[in-house]
Amino acid sequence: MKWNDHPVWKQQLDKNISIYSYTDFMKEVLAAFKFRGDAELVTIFHKEFMDMYQRRYEKEKLDYAVPIPLSMERLYDRGFNQSQLLANCLPLPQVDILKRIHLEKQSKKTRQQRIAAENMFSIKDPALIRDKKVLLVDDLYTTGTTLRHAAKVLNENGAKLVFSLTLIRS
Repeated sequence: MKWNDHPVWKQQLDKNISIYSYTDFMKEVLAAFKFRGDAELVTIFHKEFMDMYQRRYEKEKLDYAVPIPLSMERLYDRGFNQSQLLANCLPLPQVDILKRIHLEKQSKKTRQQRIAAENMFSIKDPALIRDKKVLLVDDLYTTGTTLRHAAKVLNENGAKLVFSLTLIRS
């Protein structure tokens, strides 16, 4: 079943744009960036990330960028949030509005387990996004579950529109 055919997930996310495909090369770059702590690699993506934002989203007059948060445990282990570093490349104010529940890594789950998973997000202050157009920012779009869970929470709390921009799509 496709996301837009599902009654719960239909139209939670207005649009996702990804810059790169998940090739063997990008898999290695992402591993160095995300898992081996090379946060400076974000600089090689800055221009493409900004260009894609300008081409696909600038006309939407978005209010905020919302980086997909890490759980406190994952943030402690990694030392940085790669989605926040990517969001820093954009000319949008950021709001830290989502809280992530610490669960098993998504990469350890099958596609079906990811899609069937309970929502991993809660919201900190709904008033911040009520009637706002927001751009979720993440590094990797695999099944779309993470972004759709975040979008669902934002929509349920009054966001006007929810888009997403990801670095890589598998």
